[in-house]
Amino acid sequence: MSVSVDHRRPQAFTVLAAALTVLMLMPAAVLFARVRADVAAQRDSTRLEQHGVEYLTALSPLVSALAEAQSARLSGVNGPSEAVVAAVNGVANVDLRLGEELRTTERWRDLRKRIDALPSASGGPLAVFQTHVEIADLTLALYDAVRTNARLVRDPDNDLSHLQQAVAVDLPATVVEVSRMGDLSRLVAAASAAQREQLSPQFGAAVLAVNTYVGSLTDNLQAAVDDTNSGTLSGNLVTPLDTFRKGVESLTRGANPGGAPDASTMATAQSQLQVSLSSLAGITVREMAGLLAARLDRLDNRALEALAAAAVAVLLALGAIALPFVRRRKPPAPVEVVPVDVEGLHDETRERTGALR
Repeated sequence: MSVSVDHRRPQAFTVLAAALTVLMLMPAAVLFARVRADVAAQRDSTRLEQHGVEYLTALSPLVSALAEAQSARLSGVNGPSEAVVAAVNGVANVDLRLGEELRTTERWRDLRKRIDALPSASGGPLAVFQTHVEIADLTLALYDAVRTNARLVRDPDNDLSHLQQAVAVDLPATVVEVSRMGDLSRLVAAASAAQREQLSPQFGAAVLAVNTYVGSLTDNLQAAVDDTNSGTLSGNLVTPLDTFRKGVESLTRGANPGGAPDASTMATAQSQLQVSLSSLAGITVREMAGLLAARLDRLDNRALEALAAAAVAVLLALGAIALPFVRRRKPPAPVEVVPVDVEGLHDETRERTGALR
């Protein structure tokens, strides 16, 4: 009778093979843990950026409303602006939910107090204008705090990096500088010779700032379009960006650098630019939100793939461990039963019995 090799295998060898199989899982476990930690960190970072985009979305109406309120106040319209009140309430609601996470609450409280005090600001046109300038600067500082604390400024994707620069720096700064440029043109036109000498450098600085931020905005939007996975970014930006450029050209003609500005031309161009800038801001934040949501989907898929791979590795290891024990416990082969010819035996017995007689 032969004995199989599996039955002669020492038990120690089987245990060693099982131990080695388990040890082979350790690198896979380490890799899975690192992938999981990396995905979790990227998910947390992406959610923080989403909160930053949500805050920036609320700030966009505020900076536009403040610019309009500045122009209205210099035109002699007193009292609180409904647009400013609505925008302030919008930012307040967002800051109530996200301010602690984005570390903006104290900065927003200070800014809100200054905004609430705007209707009671006293003094001549220059003093009122300077008060609005200070509040606009604080609003731009809040923009910068949001994008920094939300880590938008460090986004690894080129398209999102350029879009956050456009929506958190170039767009609001352009809104502010366009408003200053238009209002300064009216102040210069109505000023005395002495006041004109004081206002002309500020007007020139506003013209230069508009050109600088417009160039930066155009470059960042173009760079985002050139390096994006979004199928809608380019098409959505064409019309508002074209309208924006035409408004800038009209505003520059009205500014007439080096000469007397045309206040009426600038007022019309300023109104057109406010509309196009608001449209650009809305498109940009929507595209950013879409890109961040797509990133979260990719991270979810990556986590599921890693989990599936880990599960397959564990199942294969368990199978490799269990296989030797299953083979050792294999039931013995059935004994072959040879049929006996009973009738033949009876005949042979009778013949032997007859011979003895």
